[in-house]
Amino acid sequence: MPIQVEEILGKLREHGYEAFVVGGCVRDAILGRIPGDWDITTSAHPEEVKQVFGHTIDTGLQHGTVTVMRDHIGYEITTYRIDGEYEDGRHPKEVVFTAELREDLRRRDFTINALAISLNQENYGTLVDPFGGLQDLENGILKTPLDPIITFSDDPLRMMRAVRFACWGNPQTPLPERSVKRNGKPKASNRAARPGDAGRTGLDPAENGPARHKEFLGLCPENAD
Repeated sequence: MPIQVEEILGKLREHGYEAFVVGGCVRDAILGRIPGDWDITTSAHPEEVKQVFGHTIDTGLQHGTVTVMRDHIGYEITTYRIDGEYEDGRHPKEVVFTAELREDLRRRDFTINALAISLNQENYGTLVDPFGGLQDLENGILKTPLDPIITFSDDPLRMMRAVRFACWGNPQTPLPERSVKRNGKPKASNRAARPGDAGRTGLDPAENGPARHKEFLGLCPENAD
């Protein structure tokens, strides 16, 4: 893990806030891959993050995200949040900040991305996995934290990501097929919105099984209630 990430997390914790690395970077690290970027989630609100770090970039302030630059690399820090209604099929109309990490994780697209790692001294390397994402990685299963009908109707691009995850390297990966079919095809605007995003990571437990790489971060699963 980059020392810049550890420094950012440590600084947030020094000021009394929770802070975790979260999402795809955790998934990739467990799979033994080098993450392309490191996303950070925190209990601190955007204005509090700005006070902690001084100079920040307002990447998506309306959604609780600011960027901190370290060695010419931007690290996105997003406040724990609950998404409101998705009006454009891409972004929530509004978000509500929450004090609970679990509430933030449950809004994510798949359980394998609803993972967070703590780096505080008391429980360094503890994996927060309230929806069984680690086990789904072990089994090559693709699930959503919420009802898949809700997940795919909020952001149709997630259907494309589901298919890509299911096909890349492991054609046998189960897929919430009925939910994909029920929600239909993503609109053209959604297909063009994040080109290439769905193919960043394949899911191949046969070759990249997380059991083989848990020691990569010294993970100790913690199943939140």
